[in-house]
Amino acid sequence: MNLNLPPGKLYYSIGEVAEAMEVSPSLLRFWEKEFEVVKPKRNKRGNRFYTPADIESLKLIHQLLRERGFTLAGARQRLKKHKSLSTIELISKLEAIKAELTNIKNEIPT
Repeated sequence: MNLNLPPGKLYYSIGEVAEAMEVSPSLLRFWEKEFEVVKPKRNKRGNRFYTPADIESLKLIHQLLRERGFTLAGARQRLKKHKSLSTIELISKLEAIKAELTNIKNEIPT
């Protein structure tokens, strides 16, 4: 999932993240309550600000729930099982590379 967020920022608002992920802000707030890995910073007014690490966690949650069809409990269990998000990110990238290589292989005449 490629997000169109401005690069180089330390914090992103809930509106920016929701728009980039094409989900509603209420869904992000719900995921914040359901998953311990998402802990956005809050200012004095209570507005949420997401770090790039939070956004990576949200992308992973989105992938597990929406693309792979996990239940909330299943996604929670998967996240606890793989505490290192980099491992899951690596698997995701390798699957994308495999798909691309398969496409290239299919285009080569035999």
